[in-house]
Amino acid sequence: MIFLPRASPLHAARAAVGSAWCVALAGVALSFEHPLVLATLLAVVLAAAAAAHVARRVALAVLVGLPLALAWILINALVAREGLTVVARLGEVPALGRLDVTAEAIAYGGVLGLRALVIFACFALHSAAVDPDALLRAFRRLGFRSALTAALATRLVPVLARDARRLHDAQRCRAGAPAPRRAVVRAVAAGALDRAVDVAATLEVRGYGVARRPARVRRPWSRHDLAFAASAVALVAVAAVAPVTFQAYPSFAAPVDAGTLATCGALALCALLPFADRRGVGP
Repeated sequence: MIFLPRASPLHAARAAVGSAWCVALAGVALSFEHPLVLATLLAVVLAAAAAAHVARRVALAVLVGLPLALAWILINALVAREGLTVVARLGEVPALGRLDVTAEAIAYGGVLGLRALVIFACFALHSAAVDPDALLRAFRRLGFRSALTAALATRLVPVLARDARRLHDAQRCRAGAPAPRRAVVRAVAAGALDRAVDVAATLEVRGYGVARRPARVRRPWSRHDLAFAASAVALVAVAAVAPVTFQAYPSFAAPVDAGTLATCGALALCALLPFADRRGVGP
C-alpha cells in the first residue's frame, strides 16, 4: 500500500491525528462481535475511503482479505467444538478427534472473518490517506534514528518492488525456458544491498549524526485536526457504552434491538461527520 495524496478532509488533517482516527476505528471493530455492527463499520470505512478519494485502493484490500475471511470460517468450523446445531459429522480424524461441524461455529467464523475485513479496510485507508513521511516527522523527537530507518524502509520497499517487476518483465522477453523465481529474488536482494551501501555513503557525506537537528516548528491545530480527533474520541466513547448483546455459543444469538441500531447509527455519524467539512481541501 502506498500513500495517495488527495484533496480530502482526512488528508488535510495532520498525520498523527489521521493515524489515531484510523487506529481508533480498527480498535472499535475489535471491541464488537455483533455482525450488524461489524457490517456497519465496514460500510463506514468504505464510505470514508470514498470521501477521501481512495475507495478503489481500500476496496482492493478488502478483496485481497476475502480469502483470509473464508479461511477463518473454515478453520473455526473445524476447530470449534461448541454449538448445539450439528450440520455435518466428519467422523474421527487422527490427532483431532471427532469432528462435528456446527452452525454456530460456522456463524462465529463468519463474524471473525468480517472483523478481519474491517481491520484490513481500516489499515488500507491508513496507508492510502495518512502521509507516512509526516507521521515519521511527528515522532522524530522520540526516536530520530528509528524514524529515519523507517522512512528509508517505506521509501525503498516500493522501489525494490518496481525493480522486481522490471526484472520479471525482462526475463519474460528472453527466449527459452524462464529462470526460476529465486533468481529474481536473488537479483533484487543484491540490488537492495547495493542501494543500502549507496544510502549509507550519502548519509555520511551529508554529515548525518554530526549536524544539529532543525528546530521544531509548532503547527497550529486546524479544524480538520480537531474534527478527526473529536471523532476518534467519540468512537471510543460509543464503543465503551454501547448496549450491544451477542452470544456465539452454545446457540448463536445476535439480537437486532434498539440499542444495536442506535450504536450502528452513532458509530456511522461519529466516523463520517468530519468528512462533511471540505473547506480548505480543494474541489
